Amino acid sequence: MFRKMRRIKQLLSMEDTVSVLDRCTNGVMACLGDEDYPYAVPVNYVYYKDKIYFHSGKSGHKIDAIKKYPKVSFTVVDKDTIVSQEYTSYFRSVIAFGKARITEGDEWFEAFKALVEKYSGDMPKDAKHEKITECTGSHVIAIDIDHLTGKEAIELVNAKK
Repeated sequence: MFRKMRRIKQLLSMEDTVSVLDRCTNGVMACLGDEDYPYAVPVNYVYYKDKIYFHSGKSGHKIDAIKKYPKVSFTVVDKDTIVSQEYTSYFRSVIAFGKARITEGDEWFEAFKALVEKYSGDMPKDAKHEKITECTGSHVIAIDIDHLTGKEAIELVNAKK
């Protein structure tokens, strides 16, 4: 169903791919937007329990698109160093394909807690808990991942050898 990576030597291991998702703080979700135009929106996210979660308002282009057609892709760029003399960049990135949905109940709470921990880990526990209880008027979107790959520049692959 999903294409195999053409430059297979540049494929990251699943462990390295997950490490990229864990350390990055923002990504771009692409979906089918209004009038079937592609719609790509940057979001802060957390990779938690093999899913990608992000916070959202309860209405807007992103929510309308997900409700209409839940298949999405999600991309993060971990490294992008321009190497002028080689006319290229040394990059590392991840792309996920999956289905987005609005979470509810315990899943909403656990995912929101994971988001708060990622983005305010140094805040006092009471302040973090208060923030979660204040935000009950928001959605947390889950992307259930169907396919996940990471890729890096061949120069980075060769540097590991």
